[in-house]
Amino acid sequence: MSASPEAADVEDVDVLIIGAGLSGIGAACMLSRRAPQERYVVLEARPRIGGTWDLFRYPGIRSDSDMYTLGYIFKPWKDGKALADGPAIKRYIEEAAREHGVDRHIRFEHKVVHAEWSSAQARWVITAELPDGSTRRFSCRFLQCCSGYYNYEQGYQPDFAGAQDYQGQLIHPQHWPEDLDYAGKRVVVIGSGATAVTLVPAMAEQAAHVTMLQRSPSYILSLPNTDPIARGLARVLPERWAYSLTRWKNVLLSMLLFNLSRRRPRFMRKLLRKGVVAALGENYPVDVHFNPRYDPWDQRLCMIPNGDLFRALRAGRAEIVTDSIERFTTGGIRLQSGQELPADIVVSATGLDLKILGGVTLVVDGEERAPRDVFVYRGMMVQDVPNFAFTVGYTNASWTLKADLTAAFVCRLLNHMRKQGYRQATPRLHDTAMSEEPIIDFSSGYVTRALDRLPRQGSRAPWKLYQNYIRDRLLLGRGRLEDGAMEFR
Repeated sequence: MSASPEAADVEDVDVLIIGAGLSGIGAACMLSRRAPQERYVVLEARPRIGGTWDLFRYPGIRSDSDMYTLGYIFKPWKDGKALADGPAIKRYIEEAAREHGVDRHIRFEHKVVHAEWSSAQARWVITAELPDGSTRRFSCRFLQCCSGYYNYEQGYQPDFAGAQDYQGQLIHPQHWPEDLDYAGKRVVVIGSGATAVTLVPAMAEQAAHVTMLQRSPSYILSLPNTDPIARGLARVLPERWAYSLTRWKNVLLSMLLFNLSRRRPRFMRKLLRKGVVAALGENYPVDVHFNPRYDPWDQRLCMIPNGDLFRALRAGRAEIVTDSIERFTTGGIRLQSGQELPADIVVSATGLDLKILGGVTLVVDGEERAPRDVFVYRGMMVQDVPNFAFTVGYTNASWTLKADLTAAFVCRLLNHMRKQGYRQATPRLHDTAMSEEPIIDFSSGYVTRALDRLPRQGSRAPWKLYQNYIRDRLLLGRGRLEDGAMEFR
């Protein structure tokens, strides 16, 4: 394919954003605020705004981070709930898009499949597929990928022995049936992560009984669903001041929790266990069902609002079984221990399938750039790929904290390029002595299953991801753009 944008069927803009979810809308809003001279378009594969918060429709869907940090830095979160439900988050994203005029720049049902850079033209040509099988092409100076990190078409589904014999309903949360009636039914939820601990108490309100079947436990922390400090600040301070102070308070608390977990894992393990014992009582088998094999924050901590999971367990509407699956039977699941779990409905909350850059093929001057073959610059740009950035949030904090910083950095970079007359900005790796490290220091299944597809990070800045919001805020907001690793032309 030729990368020349001269053809009449190619629509030309300055910046093209892939994705109209939380990150893509945030990036477009940031452009309108900090680089209003840039003409942009947002291409979204689905028919609606919202990304994750439109795709997932399972009962109880909510954030697993507080909304004072999951919300945008430029738009205060006004809802009273700190751990908000999916529809409320979707409304918040839609409001941001309307307030900044972003909704007028979105092209729905445009699935980007190919992006080709021409150094001669200093432009990208992007190919998007439409539902009828036709394609449209766009050209841009700068390409920003905000498509998330997982496969929207398919979640991760293990190959369960005997699944074909099961006569009930087997459902993955990523494809929740709108008409599913689980009232009075026996439900088994397979999994122990954020989705499972959300589903169990929500379904237990109507189901006859819900069992959370886990192969191994996760760490669970109960948080109040309203932030009393946020409410107090909102009564005495202007809205933006109160929001900013609450945001910083939660950033610092989450950093303290993460650093304590890494430096004093035994202390944090005892602290988290103490919280579960306080909620469920001394007689509950806490060390069977809430004693993970790994240290705190080796995988993401599960947050539950107002102890809703614990309440469902105390009331007897739900239970936890820690065991491995031997096989499905016609009426449920047989475990390795020999126990059988009867189930009318089985929900396979077994995780996501990682999909890097939304599956878009990147080609630079005729040569494909596979993510696994490159290093990542400042956690957002790619070695030897000009005028390109992608958004991936923190693993140890709210996604939007890093998404905001990425969007703001892109605006800084675009403004600098315009001011200096540069047409290309390309990260170049000159540090030949730098060692390679795993890009994500996490043992979660969705990460380990995708390690061979992930890009790489180095042992030193600017090629290392530090997972530290304060450090990133200083470096990305005020650090030198012409740092020796970024080549401008």
